[in-house]
Amino acid sequence: MNKILFILLSTILVNNYVFAQFLGICPFLGVSSKLQTATGMGIAVTFVVVISSAVTWCIQTFILTPLGLEYLQTVVFILVIASLVQFVEIVIKKSSPNLYTAMGVFLPLITTNCIVLGVAVLNIQENYNLIETVFSGLGASLGFFLALILMSSLREKLEFADIPKSLQGVPIALISAGLMALAFSGFKGLVG
Repeated sequence: MNKILFILLSTILVNNYVFAQFLGICPFLGVSSKLQTATGMGIAVTFVVVISSAVTWCIQTFILTPLGLEYLQTVVFILVIASLVQFVEIVIKKSSPNLYTAMGVFLPLITTNCIVLGVAVLNIQENYNLIETVFSGLGASLGFFLALILMSSLREKLEFADIPKSLQGVPIALISAGLMALAFSGFKGLVG
């Protein structure tokens, strides 16, 4: 139980994939301009990361490693992730067409979001068991979700701020992300 809590706290706060490992920056900056869109993306990424973590662990453990096919890991993991993203895309398109339109090109890009593949590969490298893998995926995706929500809230407030013209848009978003990463570095001593 302590290891599960350690994995969760570590992946959400201390080793946040966006702020500490700098993975998933493209959707982080691209979808974080509105809170509703960021929430939808966070939920979609959470679903894909948790499920793909479990599925890829099972494939690695029961198929690739016993058959000596570890060199196919990246290709197989990408195929699993792409299939899950297609499923999520179909569900969102049917259940919430407005959210589907708002997410635009970023929804299919979950397939290439380096957090999704990074979590799957890092779980194997850390030699986590299935439960630890699922909680690592959950923590990583909740950390990504937290980063999206914080950034989208900040960017909505920045729309009404008096910002010099040369810093408006992406430049102030990058500055804000850097400051948030600095703030998250304060969590380093939380888990040891």
